[in-house]
Order: sequence, then C-alpha cells, then structure tokens
Amino acid sequence: MLSAINALCLNSFLVWLSGRLCDRLLELLTDVTANAEMLKNATDAYFSLLQGFIISLDGTTQENKLRFIQNFKWTDTLQGNTPSAQQDAVFELVSMGFNVALWYTKFGSRMSGKEDITENEAKEVHRSLKTAAGIFRHLKDSYIPRLITPAEKGRDLEARVIDSYIIQCQAEAQEVTIARAVELRHNASLVAALAYETANFYQKADHILTSLEPDYTAKWRKYLQLKQCFYMAYAYCYHGQTLLASDKCGESIRSLQEAEKFYGKAEDLCKEYRQTKGPGNIAKPSEQLFFRKLGSLIRNTLEKCQRENGFIYFQKVPPEAPQLELKANYGLVEPILFEFPALHPQWSPEVYASFDLTKGPKDDKAKPKQEEEVKPMKEPDLKPQKDSGCLIS
Repeated sequence: MLSAINALCLNSFLVWLSGRLCDRLLELLTDVTANAEMLKNATDAYFSLLQGFIISLDGTTQENKLRFIQNFKWTDTLQGNTPSAQQDAVFELVSMGFNVALWYTKFGSRMSGKEDITENEAKEVHRSLKTAAGIFRHLKDSYIPRLITPAEKGRDLEARVIDSYIIQCQAEAQEVTIARAVELRHNASLVAALAYETANFYQKADHILTSLEPDYTAKWRKYLQLKQCFYMAYAYCYHGQTLLASDKCGESIRSLQEAEKFYGKAEDLCKEYRQTKGPGNIAKPSEQLFFRKLGSLIRNTLEKCQRENGFIYFQKVPPEAPQLELKANYGLVEPILFEFPALHPQWSPEVYASFDLTKGPKDDKAKPKQEEEVKPMKEPDLKPQKDSGCLIS
C-alpha cells in the first residue's frame, strides 16, 4: 500500500508529467523532422496519462472526480480566431486527438511531395491517411458524444465537420491507390472504377458541408468540388479506354468527351479555389504535373478514338454520355481501427484517492482574472519538391 505522503508526491508527479508530455506532443506536431513512430510514442505517452483524469478509478460507475478540474482551450481549423474552452479532460482528449489526426494527413501530404517517392513511402502515405480517418471516426463515435458541452455548429468537433474529414481522408488514400494502379498498368476498368468511387467520396464530403457557414467552408468546398470533377474526368477517361478495348469506339469517344468536360470544370474550379478566401493552404492543383498529365491523356486518347473511328469502326457517337455504374472490387479504403492507449501503470486507486480537491488553491476574487490568449501553433510552410503522382491536401 502507498503511504499518504508517497501518494501525494506521486499524484503531483503525474500532473507535472502529463503537462510535460503534452508540451512534447505539441512540439512534435509542428516538427518537420518528426515521423510516425515518434508521434505515436509521444501520443501514447500523453494519452495514457490523460486517461487517469477520465476513466473511473475508484471501482464505481461515478464520473472521475479529476475530469473537470482543469480548463482547456483550443482554436479551430475553420474558426481559428475564436477559441473554444471547456473545463473537461474529455475535451482535451478529443481536441488533441483531432490535431494528431490532422498531423497524419499533413505528414502524408508532405511525404507524397518528396522527390522520387519509393514504394514504401507511398505505402506510408496510404497508411497515414487511413490512420487519420480511423482517429477521426473513433473520436466521433466514442468520445465527442461524451462532452458535457456539445460541439458548436461548424467547429472542429461538430459531427458534419468530422464526417467530412473522415471521407476526405478515405478519398485521398484512394488517390494513392489510383496512382499505384496507373503506374503498374492495371486494367483500365479497375482504374475507372476506383476513380469513380473516389469522385463520389469527394462529392459526399462536399454535400455534408452545404449546411455550414459559407464564410468558413467555401474554400474547403471548392477543393472538394475540384477533386470530384478531376476524378470524374479520370473515370470517364479510363472508361473510354475500356470501351475502345471492347470495340465500342463511338461510345468511347462520347466517354472521352465527357472526360474533357469534367476536366474543364476542374480547371475552372482550380482558379476559383485560389481566389476564394478562407482557411486553408494556397495551392495550385492545376499547375501540378499530375493534373496536367490527365489533360494530355484525355486529349490524346480522344484523338486516337476519333482516328480509329474514321478508319475502322465508323460508329455513331451517342448524344448522351454513358452512365457510370462502376463498382471497384479492389483498392477501396477503410479507416484503420484506432483505440486510445491503456491507462498508464502509475495510476492506481490509491493514487486517485489521494487527490483531495477540497484543498486546491482558492481563487483570489479581489484580483480580476486576465483572459489567457491561445497562441496558435505555427506550421512550417512547406512546398512539394516534385510532383509525385499524388494530389492530396
């Protein structure tokens, strides 16, 4: 059994250590040299200690008495100038978890922009995006509903925002799959189906955001819309190749014409995206080699189909574009299952019982409290070194 003095010393140590581990994790979130293993170690260390302020440790179903002793403040990605604050350790858990998930998306984006990305690095990009989706889903399903104060409309932890992040992560992971399938010259029908599924993901994510404040979501929605059009162009282009391989040259031409139309829409949306104000990076997707290569592929394939039709097939071009009813049987992305780490072994019922909240520091009511400013974490401004075949955020 712990003596009372040892227990008091240990609980003070745990509070101090959780603060240090929190600072360490925040440092890694903006450290460009950090990798997934470093972040996981820091994440597990902090969250295992933080669980001691949330999980019931007295053998009852009562709420942990330590859950509401500290006030936590976080700014949002969409409404970043105004902080959200809750005196709730669960709010800290989901807010830090949200930022860890965002780190995985940015880590994947940063790695995909490297020169001569290797197969293992492409797999790491793929895994990072699926990990991010898994974290977002776990927060939404298991912890955000536990908040005493529900997430405000349009804030990071609001269900529609989280859902959009989950779907976008899945879509961007599938982009890696598509790039791999093209590189290895897989069947055009598989590429078309994957592109169509990916376009539907982006459309779904955009639709979710329609009911939120345009001032905060307009730029994000432009991004989702341009990606949806881009992958519809991709789908029609490769579907056209499939039709040509089946000697349906007239239908192939019509499919390629539809690909041209969607590609043009994507180009227009790229311009609108750059001009739209709001949170988000200033990117120029239409200037990336990956984007331009699709335009060239569509034009060249369409010209080939038109030549073949004039010399060999003499088929009528249908007035209506073919309906894409494509279903990918391979390559579809599901979030990686995520769970927070187990409770830190230093936590015990004896240590928990030694916390006496009645003897905490009393507020000095004679002195007005000064509102503490929430300092934003400065992210490094990194530009892709070279086009990698991926087009993720």
